[in-house]
Amino acid sequence: MAINSELLNKLGRLKGILERIPSLAVAFSGGVDSSLLLAVAVDALGGNVVALTADSPVHPARETRAAIDIGSRLKVRHILVRTNEMDQSAFRANTPERCYICKKLIFKRLMVEAAALGIAHVAHGVNLDDLSDFRPGLRAAAEMQVISPLVDADLSKADIRLLAKERKLPNWNRPAMACLASRIPYDTALSEALLARVEAAENLLEDLGFRGGRVRCHGDVARIELATGEDMARALTAACRDRLVQGMQSVGFGYVALDLEGYRQGSLNDPVVDRADR
Repeated sequence: MAINSELLNKLGRLKGILERIPSLAVAFSGGVDSSLLLAVAVDALGGNVVALTADSPVHPARETRAAIDIGSRLKVRHILVRTNEMDQSAFRANTPERCYICKKLIFKRLMVEAAALGIAHVAHGVNLDDLSDFRPGLRAAAEMQVISPLVDADLSKADIRLLAKERKLPNWNRPAMACLASRIPYDTALSEALLARVEAAENLLEDLGFRGGRVRCHGDVARIELATGEDMARALTAACRDRLVQGMQSVGFGYVALDLEGYRQGSLNDPVVDRADR
């Protein structure tokens, strides 16, 4: 799909929104959404932009390294901000409000960092498609007046990927990521050891060439969601199956299950959304 006039108009709208802001701190995860936002912000504001990346056991180390790489490519000031989600008992309780609690903590910490730099505005990379998902964190952002320029410019995920590809951002087609806590069913208490086990399991998936998969943790069971039917077929070959089982057991899982539905974004949200709809 080529960039058409409608998409160019949206890009122009995004630049116009950003040009009206004297200085900006971008909550930068290293994903494609915040990467495009940061790139266009650098175009619009030059040195009046800083990238702030939350750094804690909740966030995969691979994603932090990817964020560092993108920030370097964009030649932007980039600060890793230590956040302390795991110090908060309300977060560790892992209720359906976990994302709200987490984002409140993170945005508060990023705003303190931005204020110390003399920057009044913080933006995050939420896009139009995110508004239709179960994302309590969006409520936290709205309450704290974190701005969402991609939404204001009417940019969807597909728009963002196309613009990122045009800019030759290396992560333009990288699968979406979320914090490690999203792999743990609600009301299962979070611990650093549990998050580390999930991270090690997903690193194994990626090392085996499975992109965009998830390992959902159900006690001793690793429920693997793979992104494509081809991935699922490969996982079931004898050699790959053995490596998956041995690898998952080596990081602490007793049992390994392959979810036949494959990857579904926010699959652990389904019962929560169902309750909210009733």
